[in-house]
Amino acid sequence: MGLVFGKITVETPKYDVLKRTTDYEIRRYAPSVIAQVTYDPSEFKNKKDGGFMILANYIGALGNPQNVKPEKIAMTAPVITKEEAGEKIAMTPPVITREEAKEAEKIEMTAPVVTKEKGKLVTMQFVLPDKYKKAEEAPRPVDERVEIREEGERVYGVVRFSGVATEQVVEEKVRKLKEQLEKDGVKVVGEHLLGRYNPPWTIPAFRTNEVMIPVEFSQ
Repeated sequence: MGLVFGKITVETPKYDVLKRTTDYEIRRYAPSVIAQVTYDPSEFKNKKDGGFMILANYIGALGNPQNVKPEKIAMTAPVITKEEAGEKIAMTPPVITREEAKEAEKIEMTAPVVTKEKGKLVTMQFVLPDKYKKAEEAPRPVDERVEIREEGERVYGVVRFSGVATEQVVEEKVRKLKEQLEKDGVKVVGEHLLGRYNPPWTIPAFRTNEVMIPVEFSQ
């Protein structure tokens, strides 16, 4: 019942709040390791979250894990999507060691999940738990579409909101956040991300969502 009413009981990314106003926060996020997959939503009946199953299979969330080393990883949140124009870039091999293993590696489901849209393409990411400090420490995917990579420290302007994060709602949140950041002299340096902390069955009024915009910020 806790999940239905929006209770967040899983690991979330570590960050420091550099600035807080009545409208937004400036956060500095710690480095992390992510698993990601890039795909055309048309492969999944035009569902932008269609790649979720690929990553869920990688971590062993729904059955036999599609990786090479048996190990559980606790789920984290949020699910994050990023939209940007452009063409699909060929998927590079996972930035991890390539030693052979006899057994698949089981990982318990993790999040955040990050989705990047490049034109009609989407890149979905699961941020692995904090115990993974380097890409080579994470289990090697069996599915070559899954890439393991590291993200360094980054700074975002963030606004939190509840309800269903429709495209229209997100667009409006992004517009207002950009206006507020620019008004306060904070430089926007990238495209926004959408963070979704709850599963689909959470009552909309109890959902936690965040719009995150990369910024330059000096105290």
